[in-house]
Amino acid sequence: MALGGMMLMGTPAFAGASERRLAFRNVHTNERVDARYYGPTGLDRQGIAEINHGLRDWRTGQTHVMDHDLLDLLGDLRDRLGLAPNRGFDLISGYRSPETNGRLKAAGGAHSGVAGKSQHMLGKATDIAMPGVPLATLRAAAFSMRRGGVGYYPRDGFVHVDTGTVRTW
Repeated sequence: MALGGMMLMGTPAFAGASERRLAFRNVHTNERVDARYYGPTGLDRQGIAEINHGLRDWRTGQTHVMDHDLLDLLGDLRDRLGLAPNRGFDLISGYRSPETNGRLKAAGGAHSGVAGKSQHMLGKATDIAMPGVPLATLRAAAFSMRRGGVGYYPRDGFVHVDTGTVRTW
């Protein structure tokens, strides 16, 4: 499976696309979202609201406006893997409130893997898996895009992607 060719002179491959959508299942609540967030007239407010709700902090119910670059990153990642637009990610974590992030960091101690200034708290990160796609393949595809951070957690069954600085761990 080829992983190249997503960018052409700095322009996303979907430039001019009439529709962009995301689908995912929250593994904690089993809630499913399949929403269009960009249509022929631009951003789709209803679809973005559905996605923001689906990516909420499931522990507190708090929502946050998610970074639109993150939505594009997830859609492009799915496309890079050669998957259909309605093929859903498994969502482990999206937005995290500062309270939730603090509790997770404290519970895990110094080696929790939870950053004190997590991109999750800014609406710029997700922890995901893709059923039927090996985690190593998902990680390689995400990192090859060079559009943010990529963390690899094979023991926990997910890959972290964010729109922060390009880095890997």
